[in-house]
Amino acid sequence: MVKDMRLNPVAPILCAVTLLASLGVADAGPAGRTMYKWVDAQGVTHYGDHIPPEYASQEQHVINSQGVEVQTLEAQKTPEQLAAEDQKRLDAEQRLNRDKNLLNTYVSVQEIERLRDQRVTLLSDQIKVTSSFLELLNTKMKKLRINSMRFKPYSADPNAAAMPDQLADDLVRVGNDIRTQEQNLREKRSEESAMKKQFESDIDRFKELKGIH
Repeated sequence: MVKDMRLNPVAPILCAVTLLASLGVADAGPAGRTMYKWVDAQGVTHYGDHIPPEYASQEQHVINSQGVEVQTLEAQKTPEQLAAEDQKRLDAEQRLNRDKNLLNTYVSVQEIERLRDQRVTLLSDQIKVTSSFLELLNTKMKKLRINSMRFKPYSADPNAAAMPDQLADDLVRVGNDIRTQEQNLREKRSEESAMKKQFESDIDRFKELKGIH
C-alpha cells in the first residue's frame, strides 16, 4: 500500500519529519521500508514507499525516518544525453591515447619538427608533380580545342568535315584527366594544411606535457 502525502513545496523540513513519523516510519531501520520523495508535474512534493510509474524516470530522493535525504537517484537520461556522455568519454580516451603516443614516440620538440619537415616536404613534392602534370594536360587540351575548331560543330565553315572520332575521344579523355588531377591537387593541398596544423598541435601539447616554455 502506497502512503502518499502532498506537501507545500515551501513547507519547513520539520513538517516533513512530522508527517513521516505519522506514516509509521519513525522507527525505520535495517528492517524498515525505504521511503522516497518526488515532485509531481504541478510541483507538489510527495512521500511514499514506492514511486508511481509515471514518475519512475525522473530524479528521486531516498529519505530516512528523520526526513533526511540519504541518497539521490538520478533521472533517467534521454538518448541524446546518453550519446553526449558517450562522446565525452570517447573524446577523453582519445586525448589520453594521444598524450601517451606523444610521450612514447618523441623525446624532444626537435624530433617532432624533423618528422614534420620530412612529411611536409614529401607532400609538397607530390603537389609539384601533380601541378606539373596538370599543366601538361591543360596545354594538350588547348591544342585539342584549337584543332577541333576546324571541324563541325565548332567550325563556322558550312563545308567543314565532321569531327573525327579520335579527336572527340581525346577531348573527353583529357577533360576527365584534368578534372581528376585538379581534385587530386585540392586534396593534397588540403592534406598539407591539415598536416601542418596537426604537427603544430602536437608540438604545443608535447611542450605542455613536458612543461616546456
